[in-house]
Amino acid sequence: MPSVINDSCIKCGTCASICPVSAMHDAGSQLVIDPDTCIDCGACIAECPQGAICNDAEASAEAVKFNAEQAAVSPNAND
Repeated sequence: MPSVINDSCIKCGTCASICPVSAMHDAGSQLVIDPDTCIDCGACIAECPQGAICNDAEASAEAVKFNAEQAAVSPNAND
């Protein structure tokens, strides 16, 4: 299950810096996770100071959809 970032994200970048596969993307108002890149290691969940990240089974359908759509069109946060 890939991780998902919800709208509590403050774009601090902690998750992007810890992600071993660079799955985070900058969607303007928040970061999002590319579900095709995420390896579900959980590192970002543990590091997020806002508690804005969970696995997709715990996330709302809207958050899952937003992350997938925005990751496809947003620049990688590590670039």
